[in-house]
Amino acid sequence: MTEIGPVELLRRRVDDDPSRPLVTFYDDGTGERVELSARTFDNWVAKTANLLVDGLGAQPGDRAVLMLPAHWQTAVWLMACWSAGVVAEPVPMPGSEPPGAGPEAEPAARSGPYILAAAGEVLDTVIDRTDAEEIVGLSLHALGGPLPDCPPGVLDYAVEVRAYGDRFAPAPSVTPDRPALTLPGRHVTKTTLSGAGVAYEAQAAAEKWGLDAGDRILVDMPFTTLDGVLCGLVAPLASGASVIIQRNVDEAAIDRRVILEHVTAVAGLSGWNDATGSVRRLL
Repeated sequence: MTEIGPVELLRRRVDDDPSRPLVTFYDDGTGERVELSARTFDNWVAKTANLLVDGLGAQPGDRAVLMLPAHWQTAVWLMACWSAGVVAEPVPMPGSEPPGAGPEAEPAARSGPYILAAAGEVLDTVIDRTDAEEIVGLSLHALGGPLPDCPPGVLDYAVEVRAYGDRFAPAPSVTPDRPALTLPGRHVTKTTLSGAGVAYEAQAAAEKWGLDAGDRILVDMPFTTLDGVLCGLVAPLASGASVIIQRNVDEAAIDRRVILEHVTAVAGLSGWNDATGSVRRLL
């Protein structure tokens, strides 16, 4: 059987059901709600992959550190990295983890050169201590606005990405067996999966959780763990389901959101999870 990766899962989704929502995003801190169909999500992925390759000179096997919160643009960046053959390394944002709860936010310098994609809110914290070759700042603005104050040497994603095409052709060497995702671990230990490995884990998780094309999964998890990547993007792709990503969650809004969004499963929600910490089915 030919190996497939997350990129192939997205291609299947766009071919089979381009108009149905794939990713919905809520930020309860701003009142933002964004919904992207598979086609629209794919267009954002293509633009970002073109930015990586044509704008930043990324080559297959290069590394992109993603210092980003749970957000639809984080999902786009993960898939854009995989499309371009770039190894995505999501790391916690400074201050997002309690002391001693996880790894340092910055990768070790000995890991080699990398591109850093960071949320605008943490740029001032990391810009003076990063050794990234290129820094991309994301405003994460609801209406696609630029960074309010873009530091020198930082590329403003919201401004730059608009100029790139919404179709992307990967290099022939970009195949599912290449390294695709590096996840932080305790101390210096890290785990790297190939694209095929990510897709395999997603298909296994979708089967374990009983997800199918009729499901809508509400997720409150960072993309810095394998479960977060699976729940927040790849398992919905593998199963045909759609995902609702939350940030700055207002607990009082959850009950209404579950009803309005026709949620059938939840992951990472305080008080809602399965006793094992797995996805909990509601219907």
